[in-house]
Amino acid sequence: MHDVQQSQESIVTILIAEANRMNCQLVEEAFRSRRNRMAIVGSAIESIRALDLLKQIQPDIAIVSAQLQEGPFEGYRLLRDMRALQTKTRAIMLLDSRDREPVIDAFRSGAHGVIFRDEPIKTLGKCIHAVHQGQVWANSQHLGYVLDALSHAMPFRFRDARGLELLSKREQDVVKLVAEGMANKEISARLGLTGHSVRNYIFRIFDKVGVSTRVELVLYCLQERQYGSSPRSD
Repeated sequence: MHDVQQSQESIVTILIAEANRMNCQLVEEAFRSRRNRMAIVGSAIESIRALDLLKQIQPDIAIVSAQLQEGPFEGYRLLRDMRALQTKTRAIMLLDSRDREPVIDAFRSGAHGVIFRDEPIKTLGKCIHAVHQGQVWANSQHLGYVLDALSHAMPFRFRDARGLELLSKREQDVVKLVAEGMANKEISARLGLTGHSVRNYIFRIFDKVGVSTRVELVLYCLQERQYGSSPRSD
């Protein structure tokens, strides 16, 4: 009995939000085999239906196409609505284009990974398992897009639900340099801190914002600049 329960717990549950029924069925068929340790638990072609299913089923992963039945960019809106729900479901965005803006918009909207339609289903499977394990699925070029977007964005402003500053001034300085792609040694030299102090700051920052890697912190920064409170005038 214990082995059966353990086996069931290892299955990754997936919701599909696609542009049409045929696309949903194609993904479902690709992951029908239990050897993949994945199970499709729902599918939708409209964002409102997808949100209803997310609330009811709370799957581990949502594969969301940039285009849904309502329009070519509806998938981005669905990701933003998912983010507002603060659901445990982690999102993967399915894109047609590798261009800079669609990739940045996917991560800015709350995606934990991006996958492209011309990639093999095996790659999608690897992406699903990586994102389920808490990783971010993005190659170096995509992360370069994100870092570039951060370097041209507004100053950081991290606040909690009460509107209070989440990070100290020094912690925000460290985050800014992490987002610029600096290693601990470079941050240490720039801020006049020891390497040990930089590591401690980074661990505290991870704990405060709820991430576990530098990549996740960078994506958090990108999303914070999109949705965070406006800077104060004082």
